[in-house]
Amino acid sequence: RRQREPGPQRQAAPVGVAAAAADRTPASGSLEDLFSGRAHSDDVRGAARPPKRRRRVGGWIALAVVLVIIGGIVGGGFALWNTYGDRVREFLGTGEPTDYAEGMATGEARVTIVAGDTGESVSPKLFEAGITKQSDSLYKYMVQNNVAFTFQPGVYKLQQQMSSPAVLTALRDPASRLNHSVQLREGLTLNQSLDAMSEQLSIPRADFEAAVADPSQYGVSASTLEGWIFPATYDFDDGVTATQVIQKMVQRTVQSLDQAGVPPADRERILIIASIIEREARNSDDFYKVSRVIENRLQPDNDETHGLLQMDSTAQYGVGEISAGSSSSSENALTSDNPWNTYIHPGLPIGPIANAGDLAIDAAMHPVDGTWYYFTTVNLDTGETVFSTTYADQEKAVQQFRDWCSANPNSGC
Repeated sequence: RRQREPGPQRQAAPVGVAAAAADRTPASGSLEDLFSGRAHSDDVRGAARPPKRRRRVGGWIALAVVLVIIGGIVGGGFALWNTYGDRVREFLGTGEPTDYAEGMATGEARVTIVAGDTGESVSPKLFEAGITKQSDSLYKYMVQNNVAFTFQPGVYKLQQQMSSPAVLTALRDPASRLNHSVQLREGLTLNQSLDAMSEQLSIPRADFEAAVADPSQYGVSASTLEGWIFPATYDFDDGVTATQVIQKMVQRTVQSLDQAGVPPADRERILIIASIIEREARNSDDFYKVSRVIENRLQPDNDETHGLLQMDSTAQYGVGEISAGSSSSSENALTSDNPWNTYIHPGLPIGPIANAGDLAIDAAMHPVDGTWYYFTTVNLDTGETVFSTTYADQEKAVQQFRDWCSANPNSGC
């Protein structure tokens, strides 16, 4: 907070001094007049002089005022630049390019395009695969150049560090499309996986439904192949059948289980836990902590949960709402008496709820040490998750999530 500067006390001046100053504008001798130009430094020196110590104090105050002004200008400049810098650089053409230069492309990368994809939805996929420089490079290019493009579903072989025009050229080229490849991401259900395989491999879905009808032909004793279709990218020869596709994916799941040290007798149990981890954990760093929560809650002698998992993902799966796009469960999901509703039935559900990748399988086998019984994702954008040992702390986390949802409507709450 700035304080007003006290003016020097005027004293009777000698006649000679007063006469010498008579031809100039009378000066108060204040810093304000000096800075504004209404007084000359000689006027200040010619005015009645306060004690030396006061002059020094006044000088320091003047310096402080100058520094405050300069700091304000600099701070304001930074604030303005942070707000409008990108627009200024874009206008002047001096900003960092949003695209890689032509001729930089190298190596190999793949991207999967699904039905309904647009430039806005494809752009982040290209960036994550290392193909484009920014997450919105392709989308910006298409908007700025008014490019109309229809994206055809399929797996495409591209290169890393491509320019946006080169990406579109490659996507137009039929040779870039891998007609016998399929890419499955983690967390898909069996039905979602069959849809993706049929679309990407151009094999009728009915063929895949017939191929998964009898899990025993692949050495799986479970009643369905839910959780046994491993998420990865697969290449197949021309003429591959649906049964051959499923066989390769199940074998890949067995390979992952073996690598994690899962005994054959425990495969189904680990896949159940891994599938829950895959659907519940928002960040890979939390996989092993979610695994610990599951193990802690499964202990029948604890007074905190009495063996109930109470996982929303399992309750949603039991009523077909796991892909509904909401992180919160409906009343129907929480109360429906089905073998996947872990709010009602203690222990694990009767089978996996989705496919799980290597990390989730390893986390299911090797939970980190901890005393948590609860976890709640409190920010769906960042995936920030709070782990709690007591129900009281869990209630605080739930309220934090509710507050976030109130501040971020239509965000998947």
